Amino acid sequence: MSTMDRKEQQQFSGEKIQVVSFHLGNEEYGVDISQVQEIIRMVDITHVPRAPHFMEGVINLRGQLIPIIDLRTRFGMARAEHTKNTRIVVTEIAGKRVGIIVDSVSEVLNLPIENVEEAPEMIAGVGTEYISGVGKVADRLIILLDLQKVISTQEKQELESLDVANASV
Repeated sequence: MSTMDRKEQQQFSGEKIQVVSFHLGNEEYGVDISQVQEIIRMVDITHVPRAPHFMEGVINLRGQLIPIIDLRTRFGMARAEHTKNTRIVVTEIAGKRVGIIVDSVSEVLNLPIENVEEAPEMIAGVGTEYISGVGKVADRLIILLDLQKVISTQEKQELESLDVANASV
């Protein structure tokens, strides 16, 4: 069954996907709720010597050290001061728990599958390798991300080999 046939079948079934929406700058993004383990408030991040360039540092989350990635930096956006709305979205990438910093988390949406389209070639400077589609909700467009693809294969290997046990948190 082709992707289009499956999408048509899903349209008639009334299928919806649950999406956690968040903001980076003026853009609204979303990820499938199944990719989100939890959302926490911003905490102090401990910088790790010789950490990969894409990693901000680590946090101690209930006794577990979690590497933290700033999604703004990852997408080549200007850094921003963290505010009371800044959140860390905890997910799993390459079998490792990872936190991703976002400007704010908006809501959980039930998005009808027929309101999701394939991503255009280039959206707001973000490479399409991260984008799984674009969702339309009323007058809003939500760029849907696949968090598994936010980090390249090589970076996943760097993340796996990272020894955060020696980081003092």
